[in-house]
Amino acid sequence: MAKRLNNESSIGDVLKQIIQVNKLQSGMDVIDVKEAWQNLMGNGVNSYTRNVVLKGSTLYVELTSSVLREELSHGKSKIIKMINEDLGREVVKDVVLR
Repeated sequence: MAKRLNNESSIGDVLKQIIQVNKLQSGMDVIDVKEAWQNLMGNGVNSYTRNVVLKGSTLYVELTSSVLREELSHGKSKIIKMINEDLGREVVKDVVLR
């Protein structure tokens, strides 16, 4: 049974509890990581990005440019760090560029 909240709870607290009780965090992570990729990479990279998928703690990014894929592969650890900092917790542990 869920803890009853008093009338003075903030909307953010109520939403966090709903996500926790209904085990929706993994689905929220998928959405948050996609948004973080779009915000952090900018229009140049996003124009060559076909698909962004989070499976477990691995981020799979499908790119249409082999040159961009090679360039981004040199900065995987920086990409992981930037996304996790944007989300405020460690969600992504590996990046696979396709």
